[in-house]
Amino acid sequence: EQAIPVGRGMHDEPVDPDRLYGFRAQGWDDFWTRFDGIAEAVRFRQERAVKQMGTLGSGNHFVEVCLDESGAVWLMLHSGSRNIGKELADHHIGEARKLPHNQGLVDRDLAVFVADTPEMAAYRNDLFWAQEYAKHNRAVMMALLQNVLRKQFKKAKVTFEPVISCHHNYVAEERYEGMDLLVTRKGAIRAGSGDYGIIPGSMGTGSYIVRGLGNEASFNSASHGAGRKMSRNAAKRRFSTRDLEEQTRGVECRKDSGVVDEIPGAYKPIERVIDQQKDLVEVVAKLKQVVCVKG
Repeated sequence: EQAIPVGRGMHDEPVDPDRLYGFRAQGWDDFWTRFDGIAEAVRFRQERAVKQMGTLGSGNHFVEVCLDESGAVWLMLHSGSRNIGKELADHHIGEARKLPHNQGLVDRDLAVFVADTPEMAAYRNDLFWAQEYAKHNRAVMMALLQNVLRKQFKKAKVTFEPVISCHHNYVAEERYEGMDLLVTRKGAIRAGSGDYGIIPGSMGTGSYIVRGLGNEASFNSASHGAGRKMSRNAAKRRFSTRDLEEQTRGVECRKDSGVVDEIPGAYKPIERVIDQQKDLVEVVAKLKQVVCVKG
């Protein structure tokens, strides 16, 4: 938690990628150069965006130390584009709602951009920049986490296998049945043939590493996680901190009222979720967390 700020926290100073052992961020300098090209209404957040690079956030975001069934240690984390991504999304939703073709909708959240318009071009520019921010954010955090283990277990001379980087809740330009499409994977990951993916359960039940089977009927996609079976407010009404302690027994993690809404009982059974997508992915490893850090 000292290495990776959680919740709404940020680093006191921007993380220097050159000081992260083994860190490789392709296009890092070009990425930050393109900040001047995002929506002007959000550019004043640059300092915050820089200092939040390499931070966890809250909600269902987590950092975990896990064991697979052979006893090998895995490091896993889940986060996204932080506040800068949210502000860019809010900005473009507001812009879409102003457009003439979006007036009189039955639900204002149905506002859309039309292809090949300046508004859509601006949105796509900022969308793909924010997705790149999320990817760099996770890479920085993983490097910080690896450095912690190197320092704490010096005698073990810890080494790491290649990182599995798995995007979720994102848009990709892909081609299906002769058509160029914008595939929106909300609550989903890419599961193209041979693609490695991560499907988490909850803070007490474990997660799965999978390999995609390339099922084009699902647009080469699979689930992003177990998924909630009740809302956060419903979980807070239904469960207590005692329930949380019981359901996370054996896991070093927060067990206070602030994370009751993330209790395993609020999520669908991860084993059933995996079983229902055997035509989309194959299981590579089953992980069980021993440490879970949440914001």
